[in-house]
Amino acid sequence: MTATGGPRPPTRASNRGALVTDPPSNTDPSRRTARLPAVDVVIATHARPELVRTAVDAVMAQDYPGVLRCLVVHDRCEPDDSLVREGRRRSVEVLVNTCTPGLAGSRNTGILAGAGDLVAFCDDDDVWFEDKVSRQVEEMERTGALTSVTGIVVDYQDRRTTRIPRPEQMTVRELARHRVMAAHPSTVMVRRAALEGPIGLVDEDLPGSYAEDYDWILRAAGVGEVAVVEMGLVLVRWGSSQFARQWSVIVAALDHLLAKHTAFAEDPRALGRIYGQRAFALAASGDARALAAAARAVRTWPWERRSYLAGAVALHLLSADRVLDLANRRGRGI
Repeated sequence: MTATGGPRPPTRASNRGALVTDPPSNTDPSRRTARLPAVDVVIATHARPELVRTAVDAVMAQDYPGVLRCLVVHDRCEPDDSLVREGRRRSVEVLVNTCTPGLAGSRNTGILAGAGDLVAFCDDDDVWFEDKVSRQVEEMERTGALTSVTGIVVDYQDRRTTRIPRPEQMTVRELARHRVMAAHPSTVMVRRAALEGPIGLVDEDLPGSYAEDYDWILRAAGVGEVAVVEMGLVLVRWGSSQFARQWSVIVAALDHLLAKHTAFAEDPRALGRIYGQRAFALAASGDARALAAAARAVRTWPWERRSYLAGAVALHLLSADRVLDLANRRGRGI
């Protein structure tokens, strides 16, 4: 993967949604645009200037005719004022994280600095397709949903895999059982009133901000419908995550999630999955507790494959890096 962020995803001008069709000749386009919800896009970044510029360019290239305000939040790094753009319907603002250092605090800084009707997130190494916002706003307006996600196109070692979440997966029960990776944080769009109200902001108490997106989507699903645009509308680059091998942080964050969300304790399958992930992280870090953790996961839900992978890694029969690589090649994670 080059530092410049690779090729931009293709456009889909031939199949755009109704929001971007030309207005009738007797309709004032400016009045029609004024009726569309304003969208704030929060991009948190840490010392990845070339990647974040590509992400911002893709936001600015959206075919959505309404107002888009991009808020780029720099976390523990020098802000890049060259990203600033001013315009009536498109603008980019550069901010410094004023909340807890890390991804969660950075997202909250951007949320609180905005005022748009809708809030969307984009990781600094991801790229939106040009019709992402228009399709998502259209779906939210059609359904009245508080939150929406789309599918993704996973880019890993020059191999691309499209993953689309199903609407029936976006419930608390199903999300607890399966961390739906296709419902990626870079696809999330939410009504500001719900984000600042019943759903709540991003949890800054999560160790290292690991799984802050998963914690948030669980809460969002518990409050109201999560609408799905069943298309791959975000190019997601895997392999550059800051969390990929921070095993001790992952263990601590999983413990935090277990204590916070009763949905895990109420469902052996969901609990077994988290136990399996925890056991794998312990095994990958060489922690002596890994085998006991894997055994607990097996007792909780015997069909959880991560438990057996954790045991194999703990016994040095498999390499954790090899397991991660094989999963990532399939557009999946551990």
